[in-house]
Amino acid sequence: MYTLTLGGELHLAPIKTPREILDVGTGTGTWAIQMADKFPEAQVTGTDLSPIQPDLVPCNCVFEIDDVSLDWTWEDNQLDYVHVREMFGSIKDWNLFCSEAYRCVAPGGYIEIMEHSTWPTVNDLSVKWGKTFDTWKESKALLERAGFVDVVEKRFKWPMNGWSNDPTLKQLGELNQIRLVDHIQGFTLRLLTGAGEWPLPPSEANTTVKLSRGLSVI
Repeated sequence: MYTLTLGGELHLAPIKTPREILDVGTGTGTWAIQMADKFPEAQVTGTDLSPIQPDLVPCNCVFEIDDVSLDWTWEDNQLDYVHVREMFGSIKDWNLFCSEAYRCVAPGGYIEIMEHSTWPTVNDLSVKWGKTFDTWKESKALLERAGFVDVVEKRFKWPMNGWSNDPTLKQLGELNQIRLVDHIQGFTLRLLTGAGEWPLPPSEANTTVKLSRGLSVI
């Protein structure tokens, strides 16, 4: 959806010949792999808490387990481009995050944060959870506060379904509808049962009980 939104591009930052690229919260690692192919002279590192990335990757792409909500292990001025996508709800202290990014990004380098808006009910719970979901509207101010200059904010539309007559928006809406309908439980379960104190659905509760018994036997 992001590639479609950006007209087939992987990024908006006007990077030309980056040497060090960091993909924060890389997930499956798809974006990092694509960037490694696009910039074969660059070293691309994808970080995440879960090692779910493939083993077969370009030689200039590596994946590391790392918690970027803590102090970063990167050197001062080491990175030319930092890519952040859909990290809302994952970072407790965005001021620390942006300050560490500012320290590690080399002069003339870029950080790009791509987030989408969320709905009010979940936002209220995110405050109780201690991890904001409002990153999409706070990023510009956060980056400027950290010291970044020439910060540019661009907003795009993501319809909730295929209502639009515009071919691109229609496709985005259809994809977004599938994403939300098929994955809404995965997006919200921990938040609703944790901060919201909702009871687990029967199927999830049964799974938890079986797991707990298994662990107690071990």
